[in-house]
Amino acid sequence: MTAESTVRGGDPGQQALELKVAAVEAALVDLEIEVETLRVEIDNFALLHHQRLGPMYVHLDELEALIAEAVAARSGSPEDIRRAYAARSVVTPLPDLDLDGGWSGPPPGGDGQAAEPEGPRRVRPGREAQRLYRELARRAHPDLTTDPEEQQRRSAFIARVNDAYARGDEAALLALSAEWEAAPDAVPDPAAPDRAGWLQQRLAWLVARIEQLAEEQVRLESSPMGRLLKLSPEDPDRLLEEIAEQLLARVAQQQAELDRLLS
Repeated sequence: MTAESTVRGGDPGQQALELKVAAVEAALVDLEIEVETLRVEIDNFALLHHQRLGPMYVHLDELEALIAEAVAARSGSPEDIRRAYAARSVVTPLPDLDLDGGWSGPPPGGDGQAAEPEGPRRVRPGREAQRLYRELARRAHPDLTTDPEEQQRRSAFIARVNDAYARGDEAALLALSAEWEAAPDAVPDPAAPDRAGWLQQRLAWLVARIEQLAEEQVRLESSPMGRLLKLSPEDPDRLLEEIAEQLLARVAQQQAELDRLLS
């Protein structure tokens, strides 16, 4: 529904309501896009944080356990022994790790074979993918129609759009854009027994949905990965590099401390 297509008749109150509903619908779509974009970025950031930095965190845990054990062996103190047990309890099995280049050796797998190397994945899809995603979401969003069958069709289509965007797949988004252009865009029947009453109900639902999305946005932003991502929202990939550099410095410090205790 658009303001241009629905502002008909001579009732100024209903015309104003039509325009208000159209404006709130547009605001809802924009917020849906914003929240989905944030969700994709946080999911990608969390995945890459685990993939790139997980081995370093494991290595730090191992070094801290070794340091605690070395201290306990020297002192024999019950408190130091307790700390050593506690440090060891959080350590996961340490894989072979090349701190300059990541994993050294094949990843775990059923056949023990090394997987094909993947290209570096980015936290945020590229600008063209972002543009295509926003354009498709604004045109095909299910909330732009009240027809149940059309909502179902749009929901299935948007699910494919979201999946392609999450992968940063520009070619898939271009293909989806062409598909939408060629598909018939069902228009809901504007006639209703009580148009004004329907508009009021529609407006109430839109406002409630916007409030729900705003709460979801706050939840995402306040999550551990959301807070971390806010440190560098424009270049999250660089943020991961900076964290990796900090972890490498901590590894070097812990290794030096362990060497001192064992010397």
